[in-house]
Amino acid sequence: MSAEPFTPVVPGRRPAGRMLTFGLFVAVIAVPVIVTIVLGEDANDRRDYPGSPTTGAITAAVRAIADMSAVLTLGAVVSALFLQRLRISKQLRLTDSFDVRVLRGAAGLWMVSAAASVLLEAVDSNGMSLPRLLEDGAFWHLVSTSLYARAWFVAAVAAMAIVVITYFSYLWWHLLLPLVLTIVGILAPVIVGSVLVGPNHDFGGDAAVIMTVLSLSTLGCWTIQLFRIVAGEPIAKESARRLVVWTVMAMPMAITAEVVIVWFKLAGTSLTGGLAGWFSLVRLVSLVGIWAIAFVLWRRDRDDTGTVVGARAVFSIVSLGAASVAAQVAMTRFLSPQYDVETSLAEIFLGFDLPDSPSLAVLLGQWRLNLLFSTIAVALMVAYGLGLRRLRHQGDRWPVGRSAAWFAGCLLLIAATSSGFGKYSGADFAVHMGVHMVLNMLVPLLLVLGGAVTLALRVTRTGEPAGPHEWITGLLSSPLARVIYHPLVVFVVFVGSYYALYLTGLFEQMVRSHWSHQLMNAHFLLIGYLYYGLAVGVDRVPHRLPHIARLGFVFAAMPFHAFFGVIIMSMGTIIAAEYYAYLDMSWSTDLLATQRLGGGIAWAGGEIPLLIVVLTLAAQWALSDAREARRKDRHFDTGRDDEFEAYNRMLDRLAERPSTRNAPGRRGDKP
Repeated sequence: MSAEPFTPVVPGRRPAGRMLTFGLFVAVIAVPVIVTIVLGEDANDRRDYPGSPTTGAITAAVRAIADMSAVLTLGAVVSALFLQRLRISKQLRLTDSFDVRVLRGAAGLWMVSAAASVLLEAVDSNGMSLPRLLEDGAFWHLVSTSLYARAWFVAAVAAMAIVVITYFSYLWWHLLLPLVLTIVGILAPVIVGSVLVGPNHDFGGDAAVIMTVLSLSTLGCWTIQLFRIVAGEPIAKESARRLVVWTVMAMPMAITAEVVIVWFKLAGTSLTGGLAGWFSLVRLVSLVGIWAIAFVLWRRDRDDTGTVVGARAVFSIVSLGAASVAAQVAMTRFLSPQYDVETSLAEIFLGFDLPDSPSLAVLLGQWRLNLLFSTIAVALMVAYGLGLRRLRHQGDRWPVGRSAAWFAGCLLLIAATSSGFGKYSGADFAVHMGVHMVLNMLVPLLLVLGGAVTLALRVTRTGEPAGPHEWITGLLSSPLARVIYHPLVVFVVFVGSYYALYLTGLFEQMVRSHWSHQLMNAHFLLIGYLYYGLAVGVDRVPHRLPHIARLGFVFAAMPFHAFFGVIIMSMGTIIAAEYYAYLDMSWSTDLLATQRLGGGIAWAGGEIPLLIVVLTLAAQWALSDAREARRKDRHFDTGRDDEFEAYNRMLDRLAERPSTRNAPGRRGDKP
């Protein structure tokens, strides 16, 4: 064993390794298929249309292939972006083609299997057999009535886009869009699955998003390392170290999220009382095992005792991950206990009941944790705090006001989504509009004043191989960032989102599900961050506007907000009337009055923050001018003022010119 921590592995091509890897993938497919065949029609005996076991077995097999190829796709793109060595250059070229080749192949397999899942889920979720697809009009009808089929269609389109993009990718930033598309494609079937059903599904849905992204990105990266070993490709020391550190940090959050999912799905039943409990136990043990192996490797590296991230460790982690994926796919073949829990209409839409009217005391006192945004906010505060700690160790100073703004923004994000305001935002339009204004106006304003990007650049170091510093600068200098941060694009989306969401039927569709409501909140938070980043942000952005342009940028949005609020207040029809009628809250007796109150909140809530922005911008402008004046004064005091010296040089040149006023015969000559 080498004395150097994380010695890279350079194995030869091993037929045994190939067979073991192939066996893992066969096992992942076999487990859900066997479960489906053994259970037969009893798997869905609580449905009026249990479907065909044969169709179910085929669906399970294709679902397993799709999930594995999705994991490989995510692992390949994450590995290519953040694990592999990149030489520092202006454009950060992708130097390792192995990950990109795996990415293309995995995305292609994902595309085919996801497209097949559209057909299979359409018939299986509707209790039909495959020949029914051949009937006239059956395909479109079955797909339109199956959330699973539509989710797999999203995954297939995302995978197809990844295949196309990666064939033209040779720079680091080219893989950023495939990363986003991969996450979207993976989450689509997850958020419409069993975590969408039953009381407390708001907890289950948020936990599923967190667990899926963290665990599958980790498992995917380790699977790529296994592929490297089998193919005889080296595992670089720095890549291994980064992956181990990421696993040690990410897996505890994934395990915690999995515990929440198990609590939600079992709905009070025993962990060993049925198939759902046993498969959940397998997943928990697998995730804990992955973290334990990575933790041992990490401790050896910190203690400088030396370790080898070789075939045995990698294969062990991938085997545990394969068991987790197999258990997850198998659990889609039967109904978990939360399906048996009696559910009210409010719990169907929101995940919980709201018996009390939204008085001020209720809004301030009745909290319900928004797991997704609270986790994001805590992670942002921890990352910022670690940055401040490193900056302090470097002997640098950081403005207290920026730190206060950042932490205030994160705490306000938690309060807006987890207090009674966030709890009632799905059932009361006025409360929703208030939360919307906070997420779109106040939280982003505080976050951009925190200067997190500037802090990250100051605490990260440059050097081979490329790391966080180069990733940030590469992203900000990329054409993708220039498009996203273009003032016209940001302005149109920032202002137009209000009209597109509330004056069409889009709001009623998005407010019906927890995941789509979360997506709506995330959209307003992100576009607000982009808008205020251009207006008053302290970080460098691709399009740096002068102060006068920033002022116009803010003033231009104010009438659109006011006009939107007036439209909502004067409307005679109720927005999302059918949805609120389904909820039928006993305390909601006048929906039109509530809507008008929401319009007033939109009017005032849009104008007041923008006025604060104008005052902030004016203060920044004045401080900038004052700093420039002080700089010039200091320079002038040294006797080396540039403008004064330039003026003196001009006078000297004029004095050196020959006089032509009294020279005969030279009237037309040039001096």
